[in-house]
Amino acid sequence: MRKMVIYDPAMCCSTGVCGPSVDKNLLRVSTIVNRLEKKGIKVERHNLSQDPKAYIDNRDVNKLLNHKGIDVLPITIVDGEVVKVSEYPTNEEFVNFLKIPKEYIMSELAAKKIKKANSGCCGGNRSC
Repeated sequence: MRKMVIYDPAMCCSTGVCGPSVDKNLLRVSTIVNRLEKKGIKVERHNLSQDPKAYIDNRDVNKLLNHKGIDVLPITIVDGEVVKVSEYPTNEEFVNFLKIPKEYIMSELAAKKIKKANSGCCGGNRSC
């Protein structure tokens, strides 16, 4: 199983989805991370304001921060390799980076609809 670590910018709380206006992208990422955890896939996240030592201890993260500043955050690392900086992974990138089925990041309802569409005598192909 692949290991993903996301180094978030400084946020007021561990998810970054608190306060008067919720960042929809952070909500999307938090939702995906929760869905993956339910599937047994752990995505580790660090918050700069709550865990600055993690940013110092990781040589690649530390180097990027020293050379490019905090605008390089968030930083996503998979199996020890930096795969994305300055933005959170898209849904497709979560799937590709972790080599998981797309259904893992979908809501249960959306996954059931896909499963239902792919079932039947022709695997969802109504032309048989």
